[in-house]
Amino acid sequence: MPYSRTRSRQKTRKRARRWMYVNLILFLAVLVAGGAYAVHALKPDGVGPKPAASPGGGAQPSDLGSPSEPAPSASESSPPDPSPSEDGNGEATPAPEGTTVSLAFVGDILPASRVGELIERRGVDYPFALAKDALQGADITAGNLEAPITKRGMPAENKQFVFKGKPEYLAGLKNAGFDVLSLANNHTLDQGWIGLRDTMDALDDAGLQHMGSGADDKEAFTPAILERGGIRVAYIGVSNVVPDISWKADRNHPGVAETYDTTRTVAAIRSAKEVADLVVVMVHWGKERMDRPIDVQTNVGHTLIDAGADLVIGSHPHVLQGFEAYKGKWIAYSLGNFVFTTPVKPSLTQETGVLTAKCNAKGECGLKFDPMYATDSQPGPMEPTSAQLLLARLSKLSYGAKVDENGVITALR
Repeated sequence: MPYSRTRSRQKTRKRARRWMYVNLILFLAVLVAGGAYAVHALKPDGVGPKPAASPGGGAQPSDLGSPSEPAPSASESSPPDPSPSEDGNGEATPAPEGTTVSLAFVGDILPASRVGELIERRGVDYPFALAKDALQGADITAGNLEAPITKRGMPAENKQFVFKGKPEYLAGLKNAGFDVLSLANNHTLDQGWIGLRDTMDALDDAGLQHMGSGADDKEAFTPAILERGGIRVAYIGVSNVVPDISWKADRNHPGVAETYDTTRTVAAIRSAKEVADLVVVMVHWGKERMDRPIDVQTNVGHTLIDAGADLVIGSHPHVLQGFEAYKGKWIAYSLGNFVFTTPVKPSLTQETGVLTAKCNAKGECGLKFDPMYATDSQPGPMEPTSAQLLLARLSKLSYGAKVDENGVITALR
């Protein structure tokens, strides 16, 4: 395989224990088989060694797997890449012609601060109760996790907003239908490396894939790959908003994947393209409360598409921005807040929604946006008249694309 995923200790610890037991059994089996062979070879009527039969009955070792993915042995210290049935990172059978996959996206999710207080009073499912149908209707659902999930850590200094959420809050995201979350943003290290490490552990324990952070830059730029119906989708998370240089993941240094310099992001996209049908880049960028992208968003967005990304999904401005059709691919500049603290007075930060992309294995996607409005940190379907006004405004904010009254987004010819 031309590209193999880096495994952090946090991502592999459960499977590592399982493989340890499997390898121990294999090792014992080898000892027993070796003893039996020795006894047979020492018999007076022994005629010399025979080829060992494989567990499947007659198959030779070359039949047990491809050369690029050897069967695990007792001497291996870490498990091999899992099969698609586990989390979509092994070899997969090509999808049948005409197969599509639906991908849902939302903006910033903050299971902390005021939202955390609401969860404590109303339960972990409260923030997503009204949006659940839209989230669960897709094959894969993704969002941006805007807070470390930990009971430890050291709060970041010289920062206006510092967040911290509880591991038990993640059950609400899992129940709502989320599958993968980006950690590449300006709050992931609010509680330092300990907080980030705990966050990755907590997501692993909750059965939620994640990307955009790691113990070094190699792990941080490694995509999460999920498979549905034979279509493999690679999710890469990067941030163009990093509060301090020490937050950047680098060789032998933990942190987030940054894209001030797009070199590593471009390399990650090209590598992911070798093993996945679709490549999605979720990027944190832009200026807060501006409903149009700044130059760095359009420049970086175009660069990522040129490198091979099929979808670029933005967050950070806290308000919705428009969409762009670029070279047959799509950029969503900002999906705004999804579950976040809501102001006392009505604000554009409460306008939100779920973007769904229906894509084939060639990377051709059709987009639809379902408008929502968040009240008390709980997004729900928007009232029809308000929804029409929002969709019309998003259409005006878009580039080379229009949004119709049903939320369908199409490229202008």
